[in-house]
Amino acid sequence: TTDVQLLQQALQVSNGDLAEAVAFLTEKNAKVPQQDETTYYQTSQVASDKYISVGSQADTNVIDLTGDDKDDLQRAIALSLEESNRAFRETGITDEEQAISRVLEASIAENKASLKRTHTEVWSDSPNPYDRKRIDTCPVGLKNVGNTCWFSAVIQSLFNLLEFQRLVLNYSPPARVHDLPRNQKEHRNLPFMQELRNLFSLMVGSKRKYVDPSRAVEILKDAFKSSESQQQDVSEFTHKLLDWLEDAFQMKAEEDREGEKPKNPMVELFYGRFLAVGVLEGKKFENTEMFGQYPLQVNGFKDLHECLEAAMIEGEIESLHSAENSARSGQEHWFTELPPVLTFELSRFEFNQALGRPEKIHNKLEFPSMLYMDRYMDRNRDITRIKREEIRRLKEHLTLLQQRLERYLSYGSGPKRFPLADVLQYAMEFASSKPVCTSPVEDIDSSAPPGGTTGQPLPPPSTAEQDSLPALETSGSPSGLSAAPAAAQQQRIPIHKPFTQSRLPPDLPMHPAPRHITEEELRVLEGCLHRWRSEVENDTRDLQGSINRIHRTIDLMYSDKSMMQVPYRLHAVLVHEGQANAGHYWAYIYDPHQRCWMKYNDISVTKSSWEELVRDSFGGYRNASAYCLMYINDKKPFLIEEEFDKETGQVLSGMDKLPPDLKQYVKEDNELFGKEIEEWDALQARKAQQEKLPTASQTLLLSSVTPQQDPEYMEQPSPTNDSKHLQEDTERAISRAAAEQEERSPEALLNAAIKLEYARLLRFAQEDTPPENDYRLQHIIVYFIQNQAPKKILERTLLTQFADRNLAFDERCKSIMNVARAKLDLIKPDEVNMDEYEMWHQAYRNFRETTIFMMSGLELFQKTNYIEALMYLIYSYQYNKELLSKGLYRGHDEELLGYYRRECLLKLNEQAAAMFESGEEAEVSTGLGIMNELVVPCIPLLLIHDTERDLLAVEDMRNRWCSYLGQEMESNLQEKLTDFLPKLLDCSTEIKSFHDPPKLPAYSTLELSERFSRVMAALGRVPTEAR
Repeated sequence: TTDVQLLQQALQVSNGDLAEAVAFLTEKNAKVPQQDETTYYQTSQVASDKYISVGSQADTNVIDLTGDDKDDLQRAIALSLEESNRAFRETGITDEEQAISRVLEASIAENKASLKRTHTEVWSDSPNPYDRKRIDTCPVGLKNVGNTCWFSAVIQSLFNLLEFQRLVLNYSPPARVHDLPRNQKEHRNLPFMQELRNLFSLMVGSKRKYVDPSRAVEILKDAFKSSESQQQDVSEFTHKLLDWLEDAFQMKAEEDREGEKPKNPMVELFYGRFLAVGVLEGKKFENTEMFGQYPLQVNGFKDLHECLEAAMIEGEIESLHSAENSARSGQEHWFTELPPVLTFELSRFEFNQALGRPEKIHNKLEFPSMLYMDRYMDRNRDITRIKREEIRRLKEHLTLLQQRLERYLSYGSGPKRFPLADVLQYAMEFASSKPVCTSPVEDIDSSAPPGGTTGQPLPPPSTAEQDSLPALETSGSPSGLSAAPAAAQQQRIPIHKPFTQSRLPPDLPMHPAPRHITEEELRVLEGCLHRWRSEVENDTRDLQGSINRIHRTIDLMYSDKSMMQVPYRLHAVLVHEGQANAGHYWAYIYDPHQRCWMKYNDISVTKSSWEELVRDSFGGYRNASAYCLMYINDKKPFLIEEEFDKETGQVLSGMDKLPPDLKQYVKEDNELFGKEIEEWDALQARKAQQEKLPTASQTLLLSSVTPQQDPEYMEQPSPTNDSKHLQEDTERAISRAAAEQEERSPEALLNAAIKLEYARLLRFAQEDTPPENDYRLQHIIVYFIQNQAPKKILERTLLTQFADRNLAFDERCKSIMNVARAKLDLIKPDEVNMDEYEMWHQAYRNFRETTIFMMSGLELFQKTNYIEALMYLIYSYQYNKELLSKGLYRGHDEELLGYYRRECLLKLNEQAAAMFESGEEAEVSTGLGIMNELVVPCIPLLLIHDTERDLLAVEDMRNRWCSYLGQEMESNLQEKLTDFLPKLLDCSTEIKSFHDPPKLPAYSTLELSERFSRVMAALGRVPTEAR
């Protein structure tokens, strides 16, 4: 399909001209040069105090495309076309490449427009403040206030640089700020600095699990002139953030150091210098430039050092090392001063010429936790050049060795190649095979058609067959087979006889084997083949050994101590998951005090590991990969060291780190949160009091004439099936007690019956049964025993069972019932805590409700009614998790519920994707509705506990929708996909509020047990992992 589309595209571009179409197909993979060579090298000669990015153009050519200004966009397009024309005259860039450039500009505009249509998705807070309460000194997360994961990832990385944190917290605006002209920069930067201080102070001392960064985000977003929901690029945002911070600190520095050249702490922290040494049209130049975030290309490189090596050398640099005047151009970069915080931007996006839009590069790129920058320093220029030349020579030799090895490993001249050692082994096996002949003639002759001949020789091979045969010498025979018998050499006219011509020769062996070979021939051949195979294996081993030694030599080229004096430790990795126009960001940040990696994913802050970082950051495994790397100078510990109190020498932590104004700000916010907790506690106390009222009424009724009404699993006001079931158990216990007990008084019979009933239920509680026979559903005492309820609770519950008024059908049972009721009346409040009693019975009610949710969800799932099943499974999993947190036997199998919750979401995702693929308006809307209303809100539930199977399920769902980005589709579908993908990919682990749980039907104990048993028995056919 792709080939057909390419051909159609070629014909459209060429307007039917075949020659132009061929040219398009052969040149379509040519890459558009980023800049004209001349304009690039002119950059190095611009003398300006303005900080510029590596390889950027002069300020006069810079156009801001981050906003929505159409004039800027038109100017950019015009400038692009102008430079394309000049590039064509100077470098020979084709018209088609210029057209591709125009398509790129149009794609940028289209993406901007489509992103503006995206609706803001804001996660709501849990109503329970305890869910939002910070645990001890756990790091504080940042709330996603509408596609702001990019903000969270960068801010957390900077906040955990303690030197940066101190600079921000202790920043004070210039004293003369009111006297300064109220320019736009001041009007914007100073309020932002204050909001950033407030945000950092909350991240230090808040009692909340996460804080809201809305006010700082809003100020920053205004600078982008974009809609609230636009997914900002991490590097673009970081550039803007550092620019603002630099300007704010510059104003302060100029005030503090009047008459002296002010030092800007942001510049000293994040900016370095490199020396650009190059040749332009034969003329050498050397310029020093400043840099902040250093950009690196990812495509075509396997690790960070390869990216850096490629970035440090551009053009044909050989002329630099030659005294001869050359017309070649090239340049090298050598760092003269590295910043304490060294940031690399990994460029993971490129423009797909065939599809006409940018795409993400998912290639794997490795990077070390400790990076030594010595080889890139100007002071090591000479030794690095020597080592690079040595590596170049080794790599050339390595290429030759690999080519030689390849000839051994892929031997042959046809399309299929095999290892030569295997070929020789196969030949040896063939030569030593003994032919086992069989004749199929007897079987075939019985079904031969009339007139068929059995001795007819095979016809001569066709032209194609002759071409495929080995070249044999001919002796004028038309068939060309000189070794054939003389009779076969006579020219024959082939006669078409379908049966006889398709027959097998009668002496064809059952497996390939030589027809004729003497013992002497076999001995000589086996000796030669064995010797040759040994020689080939030795040669292969020697080549592989040489290749490994060269690899090891290259790897150790910079391992001597003199080249390990500039260590940079990995501080933070910013990860992007998704595609070019939609995705989600989070950060891995190293905690030097706990000596572990932490994962900062919006409001969720969890411990992680280097292995998880590698999985998510290197790329090549999922749609996730590192987008930005932040290294810090390992010889400057002040970057991450805590501050000490000058008087006591103690480490400053928490609120002690804050200046007075921020202490007050955090204190007020904590007081507000404290009031929220108090209000919640009061609300819950009122609810608990209301729930206790029915229990108190029941307690009063125990001593009244009015019959007691216990829970449905204990007794019903009328003899329903449920109470009959319980009544029968009770009567059996009384009958057995009467048969075994000598003393026939009602009290003695009651005590004996209770002991027998307890013993029966104890056996049930201790029995190891399959899931479909859950005795907890048949009797509350089984549940109590398994969960180690207090003895007094068990006794009162059993007394309540024997006090059932439905037992009074004969005198013996009636007398026992009266004794049981009298005993209940005699129980003093201090003997059985009624609050505790009600708590245990409420726990059992919760267990039954969870069971009904689970059973209903599984039934609907088995009927493939996934939409209705989902809510039951979601709530049953959540309620079950709460139950299991209090005890192993308080709930059901968590893995089983997790499996069906996960499978239900995957099924719904599959249904929704199929509806989207149909392209029909109604189906597409229904499918996206399923995703937005059901699947997307549930994804945080799978992410929050970070289990491998749940993460893989989320990855599968996201991959399914991301796969559509590379496909041709109608513009309206493309628009809807662009609107939807950020919601799917930008999911924090904050739980969104759901609809109210489904209403549950009432089940008697017997009905619930039997129905649950049927449902669980039907699960016997599910995969083992679910059982």
